[in-house]
This record gives sequence, C-alpha cells and structure tokens, in this order.
Amino acid sequence: MLYPIKFKPQYHYRIWGGSKLKKLMNKVDAPEKTGESWEISAVENSLSVVANGFLNGNTIEEIAEIYMGDLLGDSVYEKFGPEFPLLIKLIDANDILSIQVHPDDKLAASRHSAYGKTEMWHIIDSDPGSSLFSGFKQEMSKESYLEAMKNGNIKDFLNEEKAGPGDTFYIPAGRVHATGAGILFAEIQQTSDITYRIYDWDRVDVNGTARDLHTDLAVDAIDYKHHADYRTHYSKNKNQANELVSSPYFTVNYFPFDQVVDFDYQSLDSFVIYICLKGACKVEFGNSGSENLQTGETILIPAALKNIRVNPSVATEILEVYINNPVTDNLS
Repeated sequence: MLYPIKFKPQYHYRIWGGSKLKKLMNKVDAPEKTGESWEISAVENSLSVVANGFLNGNTIEEIAEIYMGDLLGDSVYEKFGPEFPLLIKLIDANDILSIQVHPDDKLAASRHSAYGKTEMWHIIDSDPGSSLFSGFKQEMSKESYLEAMKNGNIKDFLNEEKAGPGDTFYIPAGRVHATGAGILFAEIQQTSDITYRIYDWDRVDVNGTARDLHTDLAVDAIDYKHHADYRTHYSKNKNQANELVSSPYFTVNYFPFDQVVDFDYQSLDSFVIYICLKGACKVEFGNSGSENLQTGETILIPAALKNIRVNPSVATEILEVYINNPVTDNLS
C-alpha cells in the first residue's frame, strides 16, 4: 500500500545563501550558504530520493514509473508521464538576486524542448525592511525595454514590493522578478530549470567581470504589461483551506490548524503535497498508518490515498499543493 512519502532534501550552495534554513526550518545538516533546499524534484540529475518506508532509496522517477496514476493521479500521469510536474523548494536569500524571467510552455518547448516555468512564492520569514521585485511599475513595450537596457536604467522601471511573513506572490512565466535580501520563502514551480537573467545590479566579480545577461533570449519571453497589484490576497481562516493560487499548473492553499482536520480527496485526481511552514502534526492514513510532519518538512500524499487526517501537536501551518485539471497540450 502506498503511504505519505518523504524525500531527502537536496541542499544547493548559493553565493547568496544564508543560515535561515538551518535555524528556522530544521535543516540542521545544511552546509553554510545553503541557498536552496529542493524538497521534491524531478529535474534531470537532481531526482529526489525517498527517505521513508519500503520505497526508501528509490527515486521519484522510479516510483512514478511503477505506480503511475496511483501516485500522480490518472489525469496528471496522462499529461506528464512519470516526470513529476512540480519542483518544490525552500529558499534562503541572504543577498539580492539578479532580475530574471522564465519562458512560458510554448517558448520553452520551441527553444529547449522543455516546459516553461510559472511559480509562486510564499514568504516564511524576512528581515525588517526586506523587499522583492515583481513585474514593471509602468506599462512597457519591447522597444522601451530595450532602450532602458541600452541606457543602463532598467532598474528604474522595476516594481518593488515590501515582503513580510505570509506575503504571497504568483509569478507567471514572462513576469520579471527577483527576491531581495533577507527573505526565506517556499517556492512552488513547474518542473523546469530555464532562467533568463536580464539584470544583475551592475555587479562584477573579483576580476571585474560581470555575469552574462540573456537579453536576446529574454526579450521575447517578457510580459511587458503593467498590473495594478502584484500581491496575492487571501483569507487566513483556521482549520480550513484558504486558496492562494488556482492555476492550470498548480493549486496552492494556506492551511492553519490547531485541531484534528480530515481531508477528503475523493473528487481530486492528483497527488497532494504538504509543506510544513510551522508546527508539527501526524499525517494519518488508512486504518492505522501515520507519518510525522514538522517545520521545514515536505510530504507527498499519493493520489490513491483519498482520506487523510492531520493531527497537530501544536498550532501548525501548511501549504497544500496539488494539480487540478492540468493543461492537456502535450510538449512538442
């Protein structure tokens, strides 16, 4: 019988990494300057490995090939095959990152034979005064963007947002973005590692060399529209799901609870992921099975498990992630 599955986190050194994953998210074995903990990954050469139960030691690809729809959901497996469609990360940005953009599915398919990258960020912790960048603060065009790049003042057109715990930002493919310094956040994204760097704050290395920019690639990937509000607004009702994002790529709910809660997934044809932001609980399934879940841990609920009970030992907050009605166009 399938069961809630944990994976070994994959720690990625980043020059901008910090110590919040170790201090705040129980990643006690994370090396110094760990910028990213990949909680669930099907990225090539970075496949997640099961850490619990009888599947211990198997990769996510191996178990998806064996259990197919029972693990992923029939509609998800029909769309993606054994490639797990989401990449789940915890990210600690101790310094400001470069301004980036990701291509959508159509552009990524034509250029890279890959999926595009739509993502969302949920802020877990931030230093006072921290901010991030999402989109433009005024309407732009390809021509005005290239002119700003030529003049070296593209930063003057970027939309800056204060970022505090609980803030959520949905970042569809095409939206320019970057996290600022001092921010710890959960990232849910399509399984894709395609990034176009468009601005790096005029930084150079010890030899005076700047990092490469991908201006030519980015110009056709960028969404130049201005939006009145780049934040996600949501309720924070206890002991029930509060929707953050509902898109063809993923649905994400914020779920704070301090009592036993039963989840009924009979009508859902998808795996479910719990990302524990705070607290601790038992994830109970079947007649008597259970797995512990605590701050900083992520667990995958196979699609075949339709009734889950979460039993908190303290007030707990999780993100609930799944795919509802996935896009049906095949990658070509």
